[in-house]
Amino acid sequence: MDDTKRRHADQVIAAARRERDAREAGYRAQALKLLPWICARCGREFSRERLRELTVHHKDHNHDHNPPDGSNWELLCVYCHDNEHARELDAEAARRAVANEESATARATAQPFAGLKDLLGKKEG
Repeated sequence: MDDTKRRHADQVIAAARRERDAREAGYRAQALKLLPWICARCGREFSRERLRELTVHHKDHNHDHNPPDGSNWELLCVYCHDNEHARELDAEAARRAVANEESATARATAQPFAGLKDLLGKKEG
């Protein structure tokens, strides 16, 4: 990639990150005004000093769906938020495995101990 294309790509990426950061700052501030500063999963309460540990989770996982009433948000502590996304990734992997016919029907064919009985039955002479 030449320098002009690389600079353009860098500018596009930087602009997208600025837009994302601005959007997140907007709905985070809104969520913190609307919702109690309590993790919706573990119930831990947060003071202003520890507020950075409280995250806004989108219930439908769509970060562009930000209704002004906050109905798509819940506040989660960083630990519960990480756990929520890990569980979602695990569930998605399981759905893909079941949907993928090869993965669902694939069986192990190796028989590493197939001749073991014969080997053990032979006496050394």
